[in-house]
Amino acid sequence: MDDLNKAIGERIQELRNKFDLTQKALADELGISRPTLSQMENGERFVKAEEIKRVADYFGVSSDVLLGAEKLPAIVLEKVKEYKKAGDIRINVPQKNVAKFKEVFLYILNRIGARPNIGETVLYKLLYFIDFDYYEKHEEQLVGATYIKNKYGPTPLEFKDIIKEMLRSGEIEIVKSEYHKFPQRKYLPLREPNLTILLASEKEVIDVVINRLSGMNAAEISNYSHGDVPWLTTEDGKIIEYESVFYRTPAYSVRSYEDDEV
Repeated sequence: MDDLNKAIGERIQELRNKFDLTQKALADELGISRPTLSQMENGERFVKAEEIKRVADYFGVSSDVLLGAEKLPAIVLEKVKEYKKAGDIRINVPQKNVAKFKEVFLYILNRIGARPNIGETVLYKLLYFIDFDYYEKHEEQLVGATYIKNKYGPTPLEFKDIIKEMLRSGEIEIVKSEYHKFPQRKYLPLREPNLTILLASEKEVIDVVINRLSGMNAAEISNYSHGDVPWLTTEDGKIIEYESVFYRTPAYSVRSYEDDEV
C-alpha cells in the first residue's frame, strides 16, 4: 500500500507541475490544505478513492492515470499544417486549431463571460456542444478539440495548455470567485476576438449554442450533457468520438436527416 500511495503521489505531483500549479493553488481547488496535499504527493498519507476521483476530474483524466493503469496523455501544441490525430498516449494539436480555439473562446468570453453562472465547467460544455453540433451539422470540425468523458461531462483535454498560452500572452485573466457558495474559476477576456478566422456557418453554430445553453449553471449543463449519445456511449475517462453524433436522439440532434434523404 505504501508503494501505491507513493506512486499516486508522484502522479499527482506530475499533473500539478504539468499545469504549472503551486501546491497551494491545487489544494485550494481540491478543498484541502496545502500540508495535506504535500503529504499526499510525498506518499505520507493514504489517498482515499474519492480524493483520487476529485484530482482526476479536476485535471480531466481517468482515475486509472493516477492508479498507473493508463499513461498520462501528452498534449503537444504543434506549429504544423495538418489535422489533429488523437491517440491513447499523444495528442498533437496543430497551430491553426489552437488559433481557432483562442478566437472561439474569446468570442464566448466577450459575449457571456461576465455572467455570474459562466465558470470553467459551463465553458467546457459550451465548447463541447459547439464542436459536436458543428460536426453533426456540417461533417467538418470547427475547433476539433479532444473531449474525454468524466463524471461532470465532456472535458476538453487541450484546454489547460491553450489557456496557459493565453495567460502568458495577456489575452485573458483568471478570476476566482463563488457562485451559490461554490468555488468558481472565471475567465475574463483582455482583447476582442478576431472574427475573420471564423466562417459564417461556424459563428452561426456558436451563437445558437450560446443562446440555447448559456443560461444554465454548472450542474444543469453537466446533467444536460449526460443525456447526449456521444457521452452516453463512451467509457469513463475515454475519448469521445465525433462520429457518435450521428446517433443522437431527436432531443439533441441539430441536423434534419429527412432533408438529407430528399
